[in-house]
Amino acid sequence: MKHFIVLSSSYSTGQRIALHYVIDSKMDEEMLLSEVNTIKKMCGKSVPISTHFIETNSYDWETVVDKDAFFEGVHCVETLTEFVGLINDDRELRGIDVAKYILTVTKCTHLQLEKLVYMCYAEYLCATSKRLFADKIYAFKYGPIVGSVYEEYKGQKKITGGRIKDKKLRMSARSRILFAKSGIEKLSVIDETLKKYGDFSASTLVSMTHVAGGPWDRTDRNIQFAEISDDVIKAYHYKEVNYISKL
Repeated sequence: MKHFIVLSSSYSTGQRIALHYVIDSKMDEEMLLSEVNTIKKMCGKSVPISTHFIETNSYDWETVVDKDAFFEGVHCVETLTEFVGLINDDRELRGIDVAKYILTVTKCTHLQLEKLVYMCYAEYLCATSKRLFADKIYAFKYGPIVGSVYEEYKGQKKITGGRIKDKKLRMSARSRILFAKSGIEKLSVIDETLKKYGDFSASTLVSMTHVAGGPWDRTDRNIQFAEISDDVIKAYHYKEVNYISKL
């Protein structure tokens, strides 16, 4: 039997994923090409996918794995809809994805990390009028807090793990961002933001986000989990930038 396999990755499940077809008399090359084009149309042309042909003596996926160990550990999905859904779920970043990348680039306390993730968001928003990630940003006592980053690291003053030296982890975190919509553009802004602000101390970053008239300062902090809106960030982020430029 001839098998046609479309292969990609799912960061949320931590697995490679495959859409599997068994080629029969009803399925020709044009039909297979149409399926691949549909995936690219629904997920975006930048999504990394690969296609493979393999012959075995059965219709079963297990015979593909037995024939070629390259497919070991691959999660085989049943339908194009499921395959596209898994990919598109991963194309939207969360703040924690940005945070994990930052931790492979520079050492941070939790307080520094929150501010750097926020600055990446603000810089990208002001440059493109698009959101870097899905999380809401809240005005806490010591400045902006990003939802998923806060949930992951709350209670930790220092974040340990020696991640800066782990090249494999850095590549994985970098690839996660590149896989997102406009991933190249997003990673470029993140890297540029870290060059500008990555070496500042926690106290300096806090002072920057507390600047008079800045987004945090203009948010009603008497409300629990008061959200700093995109409109406020776009209008007043320049105050934070100006604060740093004067140091």
